[in-house]
Amino acid sequence: MKDHLILPERKRDLRLDLFRGLANWLIFLGHIPDSLLAWFTTRNYGFSDGADLFVFISGYTASLVYARMMVERGFMIGATRLWKRAWQLYVAQLLLFLFYTGAIHYIAHGLDIPHLMDQFNVAGLMDDPVDTLVQAMLLRFKPLNLDVLPLYIVLMAVFPFALWLLLYWPDATMVGSVLLYVAARHFHWDFTSYPSGIWYFNPFAWQLLFMLGGWLALSGAQRLRTLARSRMILALSVGFLVFAFAMTLSSSVPALQPLFPGELRAMFVPNDKTYLAPYRVAHLVALVVVVVHFIPRDWPGLTWRGFDPLIRCGQQSLEVFCVGVFLSFVAHLVLITVSDSILAQLIVGACGLSIMVAVAYYRSWSKQVDRPVLRSAARAE
Repeated sequence: MKDHLILPERKRDLRLDLFRGLANWLIFLGHIPDSLLAWFTTRNYGFSDGADLFVFISGYTASLVYARMMVERGFMIGATRLWKRAWQLYVAQLLLFLFYTGAIHYIAHGLDIPHLMDQFNVAGLMDDPVDTLVQAMLLRFKPLNLDVLPLYIVLMAVFPFALWLLLYWPDATMVGSVLLYVAARHFHWDFTSYPSGIWYFNPFAWQLLFMLGGWLALSGAQRLRTLARSRMILALSVGFLVFAFAMTLSSSVPALQPLFPGELRAMFVPNDKTYLAPYRVAHLVALVVVVVHFIPRDWPGLTWRGFDPLIRCGQQSLEVFCVGVFLSFVAHLVLITVSDSILAQLIVGACGLSIMVAVAYYRSWSKQVDRPVLRSAARAE
C-alpha cells in the first residue's frame, strides 16, 4: 500500500518560506492598533489576510516535514514528532503570554495609561490572577493579538491522525474536512473563551485551510496541476481578486460603494473571520492559483538577495512571529506616548520589521553553529 502513496519532494520550496515570512510581516503590521500601517497589509485589499496565509502554509509545511517520516518510520514516530512541535508551540505561547501581559501591566501602571489593560484584554489578571493564569494555560484566556498560536497548537495536536488519513485516503479526508467546516459554520461550533465569548479563530472552521495545505502538499497539487494552469481558471482567479479588491476597499472609499448593491455588500462586509467565511477561502485559493502560475518552484527570482530577509523570516517563523506580536505592542506604545505622525508610524513599522529580520538571521546563524555541536555530542554518546 505504501508503494502507491504520493509523498512530497525532499527539496525545499523557497516559495513557502517567502510567503510565510510575508505572512509574519503582515500580521505584525496588522496588529498595531489605529495605525496606517494596516494599509500595507492585504486585509484592506481583499477578503483574506496574513492569518489565512499563515495557517494554509503551516498545514502545507507540516505535511512536507512529517509525511515521509510517518510513512518510512511509522505512525508513532511521526505522531510524536508532531506532538513535540505542538509542545514547542505551547511553550512559546506561554512565554509570549508572560512577557506580553507583564509588559502591558508594568507600562499601564508605570506610565499611568490604565486603558491599555482593557484595550489589550488583560484587566482580568488584576481581578482574579490565579484563575486567569490557569485559563491562559488552558488556552481559554487570550489577550489581544494572542489568538493565532492557540489555533496553531490545536491544529498541530490533532494533525497526526489527520495526516495519516491524508496519506491513505486523501480525497475522503479532504471531503471530511469540508463537511466539518460546513457543520461548524451552520451549528456555530466553537471553543469557549474565558471569562466569556468564543475563540476568535474557530478551530473547527480554520482547520479547512490547514487541511487544504496538507492535501495539496501530498497529492492534491499533482491532481489539480492541469486545472491550476488553465487560462480560464487563471482568468476567474484574477477576476475574483479584482472583485475582492474593490469590494473590500469600498468600506473605506465611499465612491466605490455605488458599484455594489446593498444586498451584495451585506454578504461580504463586515468580513466574517471567526468562522472563516467561504469567500475568504476562495480569495486565498485565487491567490494561490495566481502565485503558482506566475512564480513556479524553480523561478530564478527566488534567489534574489532582496527576498532573503522574507525567506529567513519564513524559515524561522515561530521566533519571528512571537517577536512580531510583542513588537506590535511596543509600536503602539511608542505611537501613543511619543508621536503618532505618519513619519513616526513609518519609522516604527520599519524598525519593527528590521528587528524581526535581525532575529531571523540570528536564529539561522545560531542553528548552523549548534548543528556540528549536536552531531559531535551524538557521536560521543
